[in-house]
Amino acid sequence: MPTVSVKWQKEVFPAVEIDTSQPPLVFKCQLYDLTGVPPERQKIMVKGGLLKDDADWSTIGLKEGQKLMMMGTADEVLKAPEKAIVFMEDLPEAEQAVAVGHTAGLYNLGNTCYMNSTIQCLHSVPELKSALTKYPGRTNELDQTTHLLTVATRELFNDLDRSVQPVSPVRFLGELRKKYPQFAQMHNGTYMQQDAEECWTQLMYTLSQSLTVSDSRENIKAVKELFGVDLVSRVHCAESGEESSEAESVYQLKCHISHEVNHLHEGLKHGLKTELEKVSPSLGRTAVYTKESRINDLPRYLTVQFVRFFWKRESSQKAKILRKVDYPLELDVYDLCSDELRKKLEGPRQVLRDEEGKKLGLKPSDKNSGSKDTDVKMNDAEGASNGSGETSNATSQEGVPAKTEQLTGIYDLVAVLTHKGRSADSGHYVAWVSGSNLMTKIPYHSVRRT
Repeated sequence: MPTVSVKWQKEVFPAVEIDTSQPPLVFKCQLYDLTGVPPERQKIMVKGGLLKDDADWSTIGLKEGQKLMMMGTADEVLKAPEKAIVFMEDLPEAEQAVAVGHTAGLYNLGNTCYMNSTIQCLHSVPELKSALTKYPGRTNELDQTTHLLTVATRELFNDLDRSVQPVSPVRFLGELRKKYPQFAQMHNGTYMQQDAEECWTQLMYTLSQSLTVSDSRENIKAVKELFGVDLVSRVHCAESGEESSEAESVYQLKCHISHEVNHLHEGLKHGLKTELEKVSPSLGRTAVYTKESRINDLPRYLTVQFVRFFWKRESSQKAKILRKVDYPLELDVYDLCSDELRKKLEGPRQVLRDEEGKKLGLKPSDKNSGSKDTDVKMNDAEGASNGSGETSNATSQEGVPAKTEQLTGIYDLVAVLTHKGRSADSGHYVAWVSGSNLMTKIPYHSVRRT
């Protein structure tokens, strides 16, 4: 193999061997190792012009000891990072939790998974944490136990925000049992397992009282705005022809489960149509009435209870329905709304459709093209599905949190609370709460509006 010398800038590299059985590109790679100039930037002067990557050495007339000149700029020398790279899996567990945005866990204080699940899901609602932060304290309108439970909730939320280690909810549990003695029931010297839905309902009632006091103007109706669902109902008796209307506000919709229900939406429809018995003034006796309800106002967070527990009269026992019911990551409740609410939803829904159309390259609808200031953004959330033998409370988050933004009736899944086990009096509550683009295995439900 012939050897040549190569001059590059002020440097000379003597005795560089050339394997003429290989194309010139191989020679350029040798020079790259010596100079740091990538082959594509190298300009090597030879007889007839510049040396090409695929030239034939035999036509170049290369001589032993020939001096070649190369031009080209070398790559910048890579510097070692000032800070050593640390991989996520090498971090201590506490630092890993902070890095990925995990919330702190709660210690189980003995059959308190129902409570921990409820707390963790409520803790995922930033507006509720904000309302608790602004809680002014007890007034004459509020009883002491409600006040103390509200304060304990606020302090527990603060502990969860500040800590990366599991938190002990001792004070909160004590105030909960003082306010609602049912959660202090014991059997054979051990605190009994309780129902997460009952804990949710009682805590919602407490916070609705404390966060709507007259002194707290910013927080007035805070819980109602976040979780309250207004229903308007038509009550009709086919036998007598009597008909009346009712209005009520609830903090969750119920998904009733039967052999006909395979999906959450079907269960919600069943839950909004019920039969009841009451005295008919015109008949002078008890008659069957049909109550058909429609949603008349939506909250930011829509909570849905899967009604899996029921009372067996024949055995005088609480039982669990184990039927599988699917639920979506995105829930649209438009067809469950009243005509009045549907009219309010139409404009924002069209804006949302136009926004989705823009992403696909479609032109916006003419009738809503001027509504630029009512843009609706949707938040991504993931959900977890249940296996056999689990019950769940699903919470969906609607995409627009601010009061100035518009309702669409479309909710994204935020959290799911499940009950593992086939028995109604045992098992374990677990919840999955959306956060940092993943579902974190922590407790109970909540939802959001657009």
